[in-house]
Amino acid sequence: MEKKTTQHYLFPELDSPVLLQMKEYAKEHFIPIMDERSLHMLLTLLTVQQPKRILELGSAIGYSAIRMALALPNAHITTIERDDVRYEEAVQNIHDAELNERIAIHHADALEWDTTKLHKTFDALFIDAAKGQYERFFKKYEPHVQVGGIIYCDNIAMDGQVLHPLSDIPRRNRTMIRNLQQFIETMYNHPRYEVSYLNIGDGLLIARKVKEDEA
Repeated sequence: MEKKTTQHYLFPELDSPVLLQMKEYAKEHFIPIMDERSLHMLLTLLTVQQPKRILELGSAIGYSAIRMALALPNAHITTIERDDVRYEEAVQNIHDAELNERIAIHHADALEWDTTKLHKTFDALFIDAAKGQYERFFKKYEPHVQVGGIIYCDNIAMDGQVLHPLSDIPRRNRTMIRNLQQFIETMYNHPRYEVSYLNIGDGLLIARKVKEDEA
């Protein structure tokens, strides 16, 4: 039996059989679900914010979407996943959690998806997909974030690699790290967003939209 922590008392849904099975499955099959410390912080921030509509890029097996839905009973989550197998697993997990009415999952590449299918605006956007594409995700989907809404970006530190010169980064990771560094710079200099960074898990960037999109 999993040892109870403060997180269990703040978020009792952690004892859900569906979530416990999903965590075990992810561990056994090396599926990267969100770091528990980062997810706990994300849920805490969302609980304060109380968004009604959340857009998630990168469903994986549906773990974080289910956690958000259980922690925020008045929220509706739209989530997008491009991988065929992960999508089918997420669909089944959402069904098993009896959350079909509150989680809408779409099988698509978020960078190619027709955004006219989306609700016009969201209160929160959670980006947890291909790390080297964060700026492209941002540019495509931030117009759907309403003023006062918040964008949450996970894994922004990439094990601290974004803090190092590219010459110190393994060649296979340089493009991804370069793109992440550029994205971070873009966000901190963005005229319509107030940005903060939490050094928890693998880094969580939080950007609050404070101005309307420019015409």
